[in-house]
Amino acid sequence: MQVMAPPGLLSLAMLGFCLLVLEVEPNRAYGSSRGSFGRNNGAAASEVNGICANAVTIHGYKCREHEVTTQDGYILNMQRIPEGRVTGSSSTGGNKKQPVLMQHGLLVDGKTWLLNSPEQNLPMILADKGFDVWIANARGTRFSRKHVSLDPAQKEFWNWSWDELVSYDLPAVFDFVFNQTGQKIHYIGHSQGTLIGLTSFSEGHQADTLKSAAFLSPIAYLSHITSPLVVVIARAFVGEITTLLGVAEFNPKEQPTSIFLKTLCNYPVVDCSDIVTAVTGKNCCLNSSIVDLAIKNEPQPTATKNIVHLAQNFRDGVITKFNYGSADYNLMHYGEAKPPIYNISNIPHDLPIFISYGGQDALSDIPDVQLLLDSLKFHDVNKLVIQYIEDYAHVDFVMGINAKDIVYNQIVQFFKNQQ
Repeated sequence: MQVMAPPGLLSLAMLGFCLLVLEVEPNRAYGSSRGSFGRNNGAAASEVNGICANAVTIHGYKCREHEVTTQDGYILNMQRIPEGRVTGSSSTGGNKKQPVLMQHGLLVDGKTWLLNSPEQNLPMILADKGFDVWIANARGTRFSRKHVSLDPAQKEFWNWSWDELVSYDLPAVFDFVFNQTGQKIHYIGHSQGTLIGLTSFSEGHQADTLKSAAFLSPIAYLSHITSPLVVVIARAFVGEITTLLGVAEFNPKEQPTSIFLKTLCNYPVVDCSDIVTAVTGKNCCLNSSIVDLAIKNEPQPTATKNIVHLAQNFRDGVITKFNYGSADYNLMHYGEAKPPIYNISNIPHDLPIFISYGGQDALSDIPDVQLLLDSLKFHDVNKLVIQYIEDYAHVDFVMGINAKDIVYNQIVQFFKNQQ
């Protein structure tokens, strides 16, 4: 059941938000940055402070930090776990280990895959099973805040939505992994990582480098989301409000975004006392200590334009490119009055696909997943594996204490079947 925003929420929210942002100039946007200003600013992963050092090598695994530059100039951070902790981990195909690329969801980064113990997190399980694991970090997140000419403090740095993740980020990391390994790649996406994978593959971007794909908690169609807080945000046009008021970076940890979100939590339809459940649904299988780690690590920033785009997809009920708000602007960008639709059914019908979704998920809800599956109705039957887990919600797929037995072992076998 969708939760409607209370009458007057939009005007009240705008009023409250306006009080937080003073002397905002028209057509001016602001970003924030940690550390000193200057080109290529932003936290740069190193052997000392990066995800490898903080979450991988401490457990006895080899790990290397990499940087990948997109065609539009963003410098993305990646981690590579080339082998398992046990010397001589078995190879999965011939003499070379098969590469797996993992793409995280919205408002998190690659570390979210690694919060559980080595015996319970998916990257290390894959490495121990003989795969060559690569972890991507989307633009704007903690270690991907660099650009060849722009600074995170500039509005231009944040002028992107998930369209650019489809057109630039994913092709860049795929090409990098393929050039490093010389092999086609298994892809794993969670949440927004599934959205950009599905749409990118439907556009044919990775046709020559993709071996198979696993989608966990897939979000493609969004119109039936049941998360009260997310519904209120989308229906209140939060993205458009913050864009109009000049906030280019959507960072829930910093003002003014954090104060505005706290304001929304005061509305009767939203219960933020358990923020994880309020956003993602009733997760069955999370360890409380892991939840504490996740809250400490997340949320990560994204572009306000990205939030606007997702809100458009929710309200319109279709998967389209970013809508610039008028026929004239859309004509300038696309050559047509309306933004083009991503046609998921264009994904090659012989691509091996694994989809796993949960009955308690408030973001990847059952009606929207059914719409996705309907888009894949002409897919080769023997190339499509569907797993439904009644008790699982959105975060269980990444941090569930029993995810190894229920989901991850199935993914490992699915990949091995593609040899």
